[in-house]
Amino acid sequence: MDNLSPEGTPLASGPLTRAVLEIDEYASGLGWDQPARLFALVNTDRLRAEEPGLAGQLGLDQQPDSARGTSFTPVEQDEISADVPLDEFLGTIAWPPSVDGCAVTVERLMLPPSAEAAVPQDLGEAELARWVAEHPERSEVRMTVAVLRDGERESALRLREKDSATEVLTGGDLVPGLAEALAATFAE
Repeated sequence: MDNLSPEGTPLASGPLTRAVLEIDEYASGLGWDQPARLFALVNTDRLRAEEPGLAGQLGLDQQPDSARGTSFTPVEQDEISADVPLDEFLGTIAWPPSVDGCAVTVERLMLPPSAEAAVPQDLGEAELARWVAEHPERSEVRMTVAVLRDGERESALRLREKDSATEVLTGGDLVPGLAEALAATFAE
């Protein structure tokens, strides 16, 4: 049995996983070395009912009834400033009640656990970033993390060296710190 959709993306069982993989595929189409991107997640059926014009612009009114059901439509937000650290930026966000969740996609360098012991302890933030960027075992990863108001979480990780939809790893607890920061945008 093939676990890919006709478009070549992995099939996903839950609506949040499908939304995360849709955002990952969108980011993949833009290529690497992109800025972080923020998305509101809106219940697709509610979007069709309450905002038919926007649903039409997004092509949601063209979906056959068989494609409908519980799903979330990612709506990309304004660009995130590269001058502000992501955690600080997320601390400034408050979502209206019509937004059911949010997601972010961001690229980072990561080291394998075996290299973490060799990280010099006396480096500043910029020096540490340079050290990691020059490390021979570094990997580039694109992380797409989403949370819903009810606390559900999902993530997708794509390594640059394995840049294929069939190589995307998904799971709810892959990037817990970023998921916590996104969940905090719904705190009242």
